[in-house]
Amino acid sequence: MRTVLKDTVPAASDTVSYGMPALAIGGKALLGFGAFKSHIGFYPGAAALKAFADDLKQYKTSKGSVQFPIDKPLPVDLVKRIARFKFKSLK
Repeated sequence: MRTVLKDTVPAASDTVSYGMPALAIGGKALLGFGAFKSHIGFYPGAAALKAFADDLKQYKTSKGSVQFPIDKPLPVDLVKRIARFKFKSLK
């Protein structure tokens, strides 16, 4: 997940936010992520999840996060599109 995000938003720097790894721009956390027993957690925020709601229907989501099952391939294209959306929203 980190590699996909760093490749998509190379200007972002590594940080920790809410005790989890994240990428930041200008000291502000942009995207969080973490590995868990049964899923990979991705934390792009509520606006990103709303913008990609149709693409995320098959995944468990909450207000600002999505869970990608650990036993399925990571939807790399979707993660990249969400990361680009978040990066553009900062401008």
